[in-house]
Amino acid sequence: MEKKKTLTEAGCENAEEIMAGYRKKLPKITEKIISSCREHKCNSHVDYEPIPSKESVVLIIDKLFEIIFPGFFNLEKLDPANLDYYVGRSVNELYGVLAEQVVNSIRHDCYRFNLTCLECIDKGFDIALKVLEKIPEVRDVLATDVEAAFDGDPAAKSLDEIIFSYPGIYAITIYRVAHLLYNFKVPLLPRIMTEYAHSKTGIDIHPGAKIGERFAIDHGTGVVIGETTVIGKNVRLYQGVTLGALSLPKDAGKKMRGHKRHPNIEDDVIIYSGATILGGETVIGARSIIGGNIWLTESVPPDMQVLMERPPLIYKNGIEEDL
Repeated sequence: MEKKKTLTEAGCENAEEIMAGYRKKLPKITEKIISSCREHKCNSHVDYEPIPSKESVVLIIDKLFEIIFPGFFNLEKLDPANLDYYVGRSVNELYGVLAEQVVNSIRHDCYRFNLTCLECIDKGFDIALKVLEKIPEVRDVLATDVEAAFDGDPAAKSLDEIIFSYPGIYAITIYRVAHLLYNFKVPLLPRIMTEYAHSKTGIDIHPGAKIGERFAIDHGTGVVIGETTVIGKNVRLYQGVTLGALSLPKDAGKKMRGHKRHPNIEDDVIIYSGATILGGETVIGARSIIGGNIWLTESVPPDMQVLMERPPLIYKNGIEEDL
């Protein structure tokens, strides 16, 4: 029996015929895929109502940076003469896309969970307006965050360098606007925003966390700040810090949702790299210093230093085979 030739063996003259044979199998495969879309509702959103768009969320974030840090992230050169025009245009563009995505987020929950519709469109446009009204306040707080990053990092040469290049400021900026949306009880959108920042920076800040002014994240990669975390003023975190929850049961989504699960960090605390602080009743007192790689599940009084005992080190001469 003659062996069926592959595309590589058949040559150009028979390639189309062989490809057609493969394509004949596609309708049955497509039918199975469509069937699975109808069966597994949690992985599909096949509906007449639109859902939030990740591409639009990225546009929202880009426009926010143009408005919050004018002149830094605009494609055009800003000067005192054209500031009104360019910021006005950015605010108008941001309002349109933000209102649309807030509406889509609210309507998504209405239809997904069979909620009573509460004038979704009016509500979405109103919330978008209220968020924009608070932008001057957000800019004021972010100015303290930028200053805190600069004051604590001798490697930084200017505030401009902090704004342009520090992942901590990027993540904190997105968090502070997402937190506004979270407080207005907008579903989905705040989390999409902070998870986008997470994907870009490695810094995971839940939009529900409460964070005071002069907040600094140095280096940043691997930082995790849980939903019910409360952070005071002038707090500094280094890379790899986790402010998380204690071990949760398998059905934690039902039992623990809405409960305090993450720690409180009071004013003027410094937490060094790799430290893990867990639990909703855990409080790190004001002006305390938590050393690197510390694991804490209990509270620390104010003005304390928590450090690991110095580990024994082994020094050997030369390069040995067992290393």
